[in-house]
Amino acid sequence: MDTQAPALEIQNLRKEYPKTVAVDDISLTLPRGAFLGLLGPNGAGKSTTINCIVGVNRITSGSIKTFGLDVEHEYRESRKTIGIAPQEFNIDIFGKVERLLDYAAGYYGMRKPERKERVEELLTQFDLQKHRKKAFMELSGGLKRRVILARAIVHNPELLILDEPTAGVDVELRRELWRYLKQISQEGKTILLTSHYLEEVEMLADRFAFIQGGKIVAQGPKEEMLAGGKKLEDVYLELTGKKDVV
Repeated sequence: MDTQAPALEIQNLRKEYPKTVAVDDISLTLPRGAFLGLLGPNGAGKSTTINCIVGVNRITSGSIKTFGLDVEHEYRESRKTIGIAPQEFNIDIFGKVERLLDYAAGYYGMRKPERKERVEELLTQFDLQKHRKKAFMELSGGLKRRVILARAIVHNPELLILDEPTAGVDVELRRELWRYLKQISQEGKTILLTSHYLEEVEMLADRFAFIQGGKIVAQGPKEEMLAGGKKLEDVYLELTGKKDVV
């Protein structure tokens, strides 16, 4: 891992499907320790971009690096630097909570004593101790979100990617998540967040990138993009012409 390289560097990314271009020549650099809000309407290309970063989608052209590691040619090393909390629950719904976290830690090469300590730490941190023996499918929506986030950070990644992490959760859990994200951001973690809840993006992120029709239409630091007392919602609507925020 290059100690001088940005946390994320996307250069001229293009992702084509047989009948459509989902991402069209995107370039984006995310410095270490930054907190990026990646914003755009449904179908704009946000999830496709994320899937290219984590290796779910093959890149048509262009390149992506995390901490100097090419996500295609150095996949194993790059993937270890990333924690992903997807919008959809891509998990064994019959698996017990503690086993799911232990398995994820093992996937990243953590040895048993280290895994055990880390799983216990996360079960406590996310208030999941009393649910540790429950199957994922038995949990409420909010508890499922906690498990997904705990799984994302079990290997202590330097780059955390959150795709609609508060979708469908109650206000209390959302505020708990906000506090946690502020904490790890202050500790130096790099975070990429997508969300239709613009209030949380405006509060948490220190920079924004707006994507529309597979292209980034604007990006920059928070203080520049919200200069003159602008609200993020106003900027979003101006750039995208969409009104699908909640």
